[in-house]
Amino acid sequence: MAERYGGKYSPGGDPRGSATGNRSPLAGLRPSRAGMRVNLLFLAPLPLIWKGFRAEPIVMVQYFLAFGLIIGAAWMTREGLRAEEAFDARRVARRPALPRKIFGAALMGMGLGLAGIAGYGPLEAVIFAAMGAVLHLFAFGIDPLRDKGAGADTIATQRVARAVEEAETHLGAMTKAIRQLGDRRLESRLSRFQAVARDMFRTVEEDPRDLPAARRYLGVYLIGARDATTKFADIYAKTRDPQARADYEALLSDLEKNFEARHRSLLLDNRTDLDVEIEVLRERLEREGVHPD
Repeated sequence: MAERYGGKYSPGGDPRGSATGNRSPLAGLRPSRAGMRVNLLFLAPLPLIWKGFRAEPIVMVQYFLAFGLIIGAAWMTREGLRAEEAFDARRVARRPALPRKIFGAALMGMGLGLAGIAGYGPLEAVIFAAMGAVLHLFAFGIDPLRDKGAGADTIATQRVARAVEEAETHLGAMTKAIRQLGDRRLESRLSRFQAVARDMFRTVEEDPRDLPAARRYLGVYLIGARDATTKFADIYAKTRDPQARADYEALLSDLEKNFEARHRSLLLDNRTDLDVEIEVLRERLEREGVHPD
């Protein structure tokens, strides 16, 4: 979905900027893969409706079923691309539970095959089904079939993946609540906080040992932020109370500062661990009689 950029110097932008150095709300985001190509899939089967109304009853039903299968294939493919984007955005992630793009290719083959039976014959139906499924997989690829990340089969990494998935669910609920208000400035402000939170997610994914220190932020604090956002959206949609808006923006600023502070703390701890490991390695080399020239 296209989204207008709303920076500090944009019309309607927040002149105060971000609490973390005027961070762009679009920082770290990539163009969505679920774009024009998938949207065209929803338009491609429309001629089947016209052909169905001009055919005999049994053939008409076949055309309409083919139309439904192809629409289902387009929907499954779009959801599969979105799931793949979320998978690629994380350093550690579990594979999607349902291979949506593969299912989409199967539905596309079934839909084209049924259309071939209705309009031509069995041989043509087999050709249409095979070509449709193969070309669909060639155009959109297959779903991730393995967990992602170093040591993705370890218990610690799986815990991190689950914690990040739950945290992303809370962020998604916040985004959904604010978007109902249709206020670009609030959406931009929320996006800046979410960018800070996702920076912490990536740090925890890189080092699962950071999960105990960040668990409260990924769970309790985000649940509280989600509930506060939902309540604010309900109240502000009815009253447009400027004081409620100011209080909510102040809450986001406090959360952003706290998440940023915890993130810096995690990075500092990781650097301390690295320094200790380097020092231990140097001592071992010295005991082995290895000295730099």
